[in-house]
Amino acid sequence: MEPTEMTAVELVTAYGAGDLSPVEATTAVLDRIEARDGELNAFCLVDAETSLEQAAQSEARWRAGYAKGLLDGVPVSIKDVFLTEGWPTLRGSRAVDPGGAWAEDSPVASRLRADGMVFVGKTTTPELAWKAVTDSPLTGITRNPADPALTAGGSSGGAAAAVAAGMGPCAVGTDGGGSIRIPASFCGIVGFKPTYGRVPMYPASPFGPLAHAGPMTRTVEDAALLMDIIALPDHRDPTSAEPPHLTFRGEFNREVTGIHVAYSRDLGYVPVDDEVARIVDDVVARLDEAGIQVTAADPGFTDPLEAFETLWASGAATLLRRMPGARETVDPGLARVWDAGEQISAVDYLEARAVAASVGIAMGAFHEIHNLLLTPAVAVPPFAVGHEVPPGSGLRSWPQWAALSFPFNLTQQPAISVPVGRTAAGLPVGLQIVGPRHSDDLVLAVGRFVEWLLG
Repeated sequence: MEPTEMTAVELVTAYGAGDLSPVEATTAVLDRIEARDGELNAFCLVDAETSLEQAAQSEARWRAGYAKGLLDGVPVSIKDVFLTEGWPTLRGSRAVDPGGAWAEDSPVASRLRADGMVFVGKTTTPELAWKAVTDSPLTGITRNPADPALTAGGSSGGAAAAVAAGMGPCAVGTDGGGSIRIPASFCGIVGFKPTYGRVPMYPASPFGPLAHAGPMTRTVEDAALLMDIIALPDHRDPTSAEPPHLTFRGEFNREVTGIHVAYSRDLGYVPVDDEVARIVDDVVARLDEAGIQVTAADPGFTDPLEAFETLWASGAATLLRRMPGARETVDPGLARVWDAGEQISAVDYLEARAVAASVGIAMGAFHEIHNLLLTPAVAVPPFAVGHEVPPGSGLRSWPQWAALSFPFNLTQQPAISVPVGRTAAGLPVGLQIVGPRHSDDLVLAVGRFVEWLLG
């Protein structure tokens, strides 16, 4: 098997057996980036010299008979919203000066570095991660490996495209309204949004408790191992949770048959593409046959779109007004969100937070009956690049087609997208698994069960 086709776990196993070295694996990934990224545009920064230096240090550790961490020597990419020492963090914006000192790691980058992982580069994002497709005035359009004429999704679209195209087995992204799960579904990989606070964030996101950080991988097992690396508290994030009393790698493969889950094809109000719905319907039926007890049930809340857009626009305005030169360089779509945010009052914001709380309470009551909720990860298949909404849909903004994902940012719950099939055109479709807050281990375990079931 080629190194670019291997999972993180397979790479570590090969290192330990002496069948492959971190330098060889990193070189293969860098060669794949050279071959594929000109078409896909998943990376905004690649630093081969630094990557190979880190790989050589890892190789020396393996030869000495010890590994620094769980995934020592495994190549990883970092979304360009995480501070990464020595590399600019431009967030897809022309208003950020690339000539800064860049002397500090974010909590996520710090944990990955401490584990000995090899940083291969930073992945593209729309400006300030504002939308669910990945293009920006700074870095251009990121394309889907399944069909480069189509979007990879966003805002962690570069991360998803990189993993799907073999440009590294794993990546880290952020999710404020579906930004891990949407591109994971569109590109056919695993994308996990943990419970809010489980993975610390610094600097704090302007989108507040909507914003989560998490792993993007080819398998649930790799996601579980990455969670064990990045889900440790950091003093720079006062909302970060205490360490869990278990390891995710120790729980992801546990027995889950017999649990009670609900399946809602559309949350009771979301228009879902017929082919997407059929693919997910079939997988859910197979889960029921395999021993997970499935009941058709909607969670019972009404569409919280207005509240989400209020919180999103106010966050964007709060950040952009502090960025000199942003008005002259900002993505036109983000400029419209900024203008809307400037009109939002403190009362409007607090009313939107009250809506978020009510959805959270509804989901808490729902999970008293159902251990988990299953839905399609995204209501539509990937669509043409260069558009915020599917062409011809009549929709006005991305949250309208991301309506299956953003409610669970309002509620701060863990949710994962696991690939479950492809459309007749060969486009990936994901299943979303949502759990109660702090049930990250159960969500991962059921995601692994889905992988096993589908072979």
